[in-house]
Amino acid sequence: MDRTRRAVGAITGSAFGDALGAPYEFGPPGAFSRRFPSGPGELRSGGGWDAGEATDDTQMAVLVAESLLERGGLDLPDMFARFRRWAEADPKDIGLQTEAVLTSGHEWDLAAALHFQTNMYAAGNGGLMRAAPSAVYFAARGREATMDAGRRITALTHGDGAAWEGTAILHELIRVALEGHDPLDALPATLTQVGERHRERYARVLDPAWHPDEATETNGAVWACLGSAVWAVRNASGLTGALRAAIDLGGDTDTVAAVAGGLAGAVFGLDDVPDSWREALHVPLPGFGRVLRFEEMCEMAEALVRAGG
Repeated sequence: MDRTRRAVGAITGSAFGDALGAPYEFGPPGAFSRRFPSGPGELRSGGGWDAGEATDDTQMAVLVAESLLERGGLDLPDMFARFRRWAEADPKDIGLQTEAVLTSGHEWDLAAALHFQTNMYAAGNGGLMRAAPSAVYFAARGREATMDAGRRITALTHGDGAAWEGTAILHELIRVALEGHDPLDALPATLTQVGERHRERYARVLDPAWHPDEATETNGAVWACLGSAVWAVRNASGLTGALRAAIDLGGDTDTVAAVAGGLAGAVFGLDDVPDSWREALHVPLPGFGRVLRFEEMCEMAEALVRAGG
């Protein structure tokens, strides 16, 4: 499998995880497998979402991608402006922290920091959920550039360095997978690049012996979300299996599955994805008046590979 196919797997795998997990958000563990005891399951409606409809996770990911492509690189003020336009268009769902930052009226380089100073908590998983496109775009530029981009993009909405480091790790794992290597083997080297004050906590949740039941916070937090997503990929043999494992954890199912799907798609590709998923997937963009389908997501992934490389 070449880099482009893996990139398509990462971008659409994240979107599939988001849409598949959305109806189960904040539900109990095991709900997905109770409905679909075997096979990949179906993209179904529920929780206010139509069948195959992607949530804010993928909507923001598309905005990241389109900013990178249209601006020819990382233009943080432009990316923040797109986020703000989207937030002001009343999307069906938006994280409380992200909404507070984007609607604060502060400039792009102050909004998240000022929110963190006031609230002293900004370690949610909102940076992870939108990371697949930027991971693909920066992958050809090496580990340092890839991880730095993850930190900077996350810092637009999350003022806590813990959130920055989580996205940096995910960027690097996807980069390694796009190269055709096992990202789980790259974890020890990746952790050496994590800020010292955050390294031990990430090492704990990314350890092969760790299980999501051991999390000390909900999977809406960056550590448990990333640890749970990596656990799901580690214990799967394909994309759909990784998504099943992620969603069956319960809690923030759409985001954990989106993160797992981005990594699993880069590792395994889309070979086990049913045609019904491809036909149903759609990504509305509030504030921009468009809806992207599976084919357009694939084209976006291919464009990110060309532009990034």
